[in-house]
Amino acid sequence: MTNFNAVSAKNTENAPNGNGLYSQTVAFSHYNNLSAQLPIEPTTGKLVAGGIKEQAEQCFKNIEAIVNSINHVMSDIVRITVFVKDIQDVDAVDEVYKTFFPTYVPSRTTVAVAALPMDAMVQIEALVAHGEGTIPNAPQAGDLIKLTNNTLNAPTSPLSTQTVSFSHYNNLSAQLPIDPKTGRLVTGGVKEQTAQSLKNIKAILESIDVPFDDIVKVNVFLKDLSDTEAVNEVYSTFFPDSAIARAVAYVPARTIVEASALPMGALVQIEAVVSHGDGTPPQAIEDRHGIVIWANNTENAPKSSLSTQTVAFSHYNHLSAQLPLDPKTGELVAGGVKEQTEQCLNNIKAIVESIDHVLDDIVKVNLFIKNIEDMDAVDEAYKTFFPGGVPARRTVGVSALPNDALIQIDAVVGNAEGTPPKA
Repeated sequence: MTNFNAVSAKNTENAPNGNGLYSQTVAFSHYNNLSAQLPIEPTTGKLVAGGIKEQAEQCFKNIEAIVNSINHVMSDIVRITVFVKDIQDVDAVDEVYKTFFPTYVPSRTTVAVAALPMDAMVQIEALVAHGEGTIPNAPQAGDLIKLTNNTLNAPTSPLSTQTVSFSHYNNLSAQLPIDPKTGRLVTGGVKEQTAQSLKNIKAILESIDVPFDDIVKVNVFLKDLSDTEAVNEVYSTFFPDSAIARAVAYVPARTIVEASALPMGALVQIEAVVSHGDGTPPQAIEDRHGIVIWANNTENAPKSSLSTQTVAFSHYNHLSAQLPLDPKTGELVAGGVKEQTEQCLNNIKAIVESIDHVLDDIVKVNLFIKNIEDMDAVDEAYKTFFPGGVPARRTVGVSALPNDALIQIDAVVGNAEGTPPKA
């Protein structure tokens, strides 16, 4: 028996299979990472008949089947991410959503993207609490509880909780640039909207006594990728936030994605994953205080002053999205989407190996693709890095990527050894 957590990948016949490319759910430590679910009827392998409501319902049925197959329930979900082709369909999705979450609501992100696999109208993914943990033959604190929190100092919604904590992570709902006093978008352009989104995140963290520099990963959804420079100008005024963070120039891992549309016609929406050193009860005080963030960069992958390549906290490493850049030249690798996919994954491999891990430790992969029709070529390269098809996976089509790349990939990595408490 080992005292380390193990990657635990599972599949059920009651949900669509990954055709050997990915697992439906991958548990590591106290979280289950589910692959994004399309509205596929598992017995036929085809999209369910009907419109957006029928497709949304099938996505949730697939999630429910996976959750039930690992002896969990829908209320164990801590975060939901909804991708739609048409932002106007969100109301119909919400109508279905409420039937699956009639009382408790998880944190949530909603974004419209340029394309989805199989030309689906909607794709939904979930992150699930896993109280029993994944140390083989040694169940952990199975009675860990979720802590949910809302503050009036940030926008509230009956369809989502601002932050849901479980074990050593806080999972925040994506924040729109809404003034919490008026419930409306702030006046101004993308700079003002970025500042408001980050202020809302800060207000949520302050309400649970968590400092801003405990953020380990940021996902920025932009209506127009050309606004990135303006976003970065504001972003750099929020990070680093404390004297300690400034001393070591700490910035979280980061992914930037172009959305085809955002709720309320916003120009930007920002999501954060936050460390939670205190843990959630009944973890003992002596076991949970003082866990530290480990941030790491390697010369063998592209660097950025605005993001760290990987940030570890407790039993997870969160990687910044990797573009197909040659780290020696900083330029896009030559070739087409297959070569670009290989370069993205080579960069991820270099980062993972720099922290003494291997690709088999990856539990979740997120693919952002310029042309969804390129998936066959992407998968051809992908299979050489993940021949066992273990990591859970998400695939979305986007209309633009930084550096005019054809693909961008980020990953979540298991960190069996955990991060140590302060000396």
